[in-house]
Amino acid sequence: MMPRRDEDLEIERREKKSDSSKVAATFIKYAAYIIILVVILWFLANYILPMFK
Repeated sequence: MMPRRDEDLEIERREKKSDSSKVAATFIKYAAYIIILVVILWFLANYILPMFK
C-alpha cells in the first residue's frame, strides 16, 4: 500500500502585509516631486518664456 503523499505536505501561508507608513511616505515623496515639477514649469511659463517674445 502506497503512503499518501498529501499527508507529508505542509501548507505554507504567507500573508502579504502592506506597511501603511511606507505607502504614505512613498506617496508624499512622489507628490512632492510632482509639486516641484509643476512649480518649475509654472515659473518657466510665466517668467522665462515671455522674455523671448
